[in-house]
Amino acid sequence: MKLEHIALWTRELEVMREFYVKYFNGKPGPKYTTEHEFSSLFESYFLTFESGSRLEIMQMADIPGSPTSVMKEQIGLTHIAFSVNHINEVEALTDKLRSDGFSVVKEPHYTGDGYYESCVLDPDGNIVEIVVAPE
Repeated sequence: MKLEHIALWTRELEVMREFYVKYFNGKPGPKYTTEHEFSSLFESYFLTFESGSRLEIMQMADIPGSPTSVMKEQIGLTHIAFSVNHINEVEALTDKLRSDGFSVVKEPHYTGDGYYESCVLDPDGNIVEIVVAPE
């Protein structure tokens, strides 16, 4: 069995699409819109990544904002992780995101379980890890 996809609500559908396409090489499918299944206009994209994993980003006007802070742990989805091949790729992408104005919340470092990672915030403030998995 494999995980089919993870979905995120956003208020800035096109901004989020561009972020995951530009920095993580997501390949967007066609934009889906409907007013029939929901209380207001629903729009979404599925982004497919090199591994075959997919992220659905969705927008609908009447979805409430999150009352939580990304820097405070909570039950539920806490981050999305993208794997690269070498630690220099973690560092280069982290530097690129920082220079493009995105917040780096954890600098590149080794974790206790052997990952080399950094953590950045996407345009909606979701934590995105950039990792090299332990061998």
